[in-house]
Amino acid sequence: MSMKRTNVYADPEDLAIIKEAARRRGISEAEIIRQGIHLAAMANRVWDEPLFSRTFAGPGRTLAKGDVRDVVADAAQRETGSGTAA
Repeated sequence: MSMKRTNVYADPEDLAIIKEAARRRGISEAEIIRQGIHLAAMANRVWDEPLFSRTFAGPGRTLAKGDVRDVVADAAQRETGSGTAA
């Protein structure tokens, strides 16, 4: 994977913590900073599709565990066209 160089301003106390963590973990300060950038990028990513994009019809009351399993299995079978029941 290719990397791109960038410059950022950081709080000196944060940099001291990163320096100590890098020494303790035996990795570079840059690696810790790259991990932090990745976490920040993923936390701010906008996904194309909502996490829960499907809804399933139910009886309008809280279902028991087995009922939920049956409703989801039925919906999955209808969606995939699978006629085999478990």
